[in-house]
Amino acid sequence: MTETKSDLLPEMAIRRFDVFAEYTRQERVAKGEPSDEAKGYGIWLAKVVASRRSGFRSESTDKHGARRDASQPHDKFRSVGDEEQTDLVFDHDIIDRMGDAFYEHVFVPAIEAAREKGDRYEDIRDGIRRGWKPSKKKS
Repeated sequence: MTETKSDLLPEMAIRRFDVFAEYTRQERVAKGEPSDEAKGYGIWLAKVVASRRSGFRSESTDKHGARRDASQPHDKFRSVGDEEQTDLVFDHDIIDRMGDAFYEHVFVPAIEAAREKGDRYEDIRDGIRRGWKPSKKKS
């Protein structure tokens, strides 16, 4: 039996964090940013927001500061603590966690469709994840 897109399930639970990072990645790509930089920015911003919501604030949270002037030149990737947030970190923390097939065939298209409808992240962050329960099978 062949798996269809509707049969695909994530390997682990999908978090608001995942939705936010991907939503942000797609926004940056839509604005013309290279894919690798968009991934790095998406994971960086998700981690910065998550750390602030959990009450953690540190001078090392990001090396550019929260209110960096958009006209200032920037490094290709930003850091959280001592860890540079790159496209490879995005791939590990988001894609590898949920599984390549689920990410490519279910997750990305669902967020693209929501963005195309004009839905904001806050409007979709919980509802979009509702039916995505992790698969029972172990790799």
